[in-house]
Amino acid sequence: MQPTQSQKADVFRALHEGEAFLIPNPWDAGSAKVLEALGFEALASTSGGFAFTLGRMDGDVTLDEVVEHTRALDQASSLPLSIDLENGYGSDPEDAARAVVAVAEAGAVGGSIEDYDPAEERIYEVDHAAERIVAAREATARLGFPFTLTARAENHFRGNPDLDDTILRLQAYERAGADILYAPRLGSLDEVRAISEATSKPLNVLARSGWSMSEIAAAGGQRISIGAQLAWVAVGAMAAAAKEMRDTGDLSSLRSSVRLEEWLGG
Repeated sequence: MQPTQSQKADVFRALHEGEAFLIPNPWDAGSAKVLEALGFEALASTSGGFAFTLGRMDGDVTLDEVVEHTRALDQASSLPLSIDLENGYGSDPEDAARAVVAVAEAGAVGGSIEDYDPAEERIYEVDHAAERIVAAREATARLGFPFTLTARAENHFRGNPDLDDTILRLQAYERAGADILYAPRLGSLDEVRAISEATSKPLNVLARSGWSMSEIAAAGGQRISIGAQLAWVAVGAMAAAAKEMRDTGDLSSLRSSVRLEEWLGG
């Protein structure tokens, strides 16, 4: 029997109270099924990976499209699902509130809200960004299950690696009601450690080549996400194989170990 949304929400919360864990990011229903079959305990969407499936760049999707994507991922997998909601598809606090409720109604038990304004290409003022988290928190409190709200400080991701400001922001988002704190693309494990020591909520850390799970956990990371990087590994492998066939006529790159019946339950 499939777990209820409330049961999945409880499982997701409990994951953040135990050992550090890896949460991979499927970009479509098929990848969600594969990741569940491989034994992962929860999934998180990737805005960049999803946009790629539509032939677009990250940031070029609508909330309605994300809601349908959420529904597809939820129907493909029985695992708890958190959704990358970018900036909430609008700058006002009400936009953030509307976004979290919309994906919750489509099956998600968690979601993240950024403090970056793509329309103005700037980071929101911290007070305004915190108000957006407050609005999202108040909206999820009425859902009837514990929605796990992640607040993202985008400084490092947007070319402004100001660690002091990132910490100030995450502290403000913690006070505003965020359950999980996230500053993607930190430059070092020392920065992970500094944020962890300055805050008290579980910290999501974006994985990067050269770091290990144990190192991130030792620095204070509780949840390690992959972002769009797993999608890019898949796309890169496809492109490399296609180029080899195009340039050499060698078709040996078509050999694979894909186990679709096992992974998709066929």
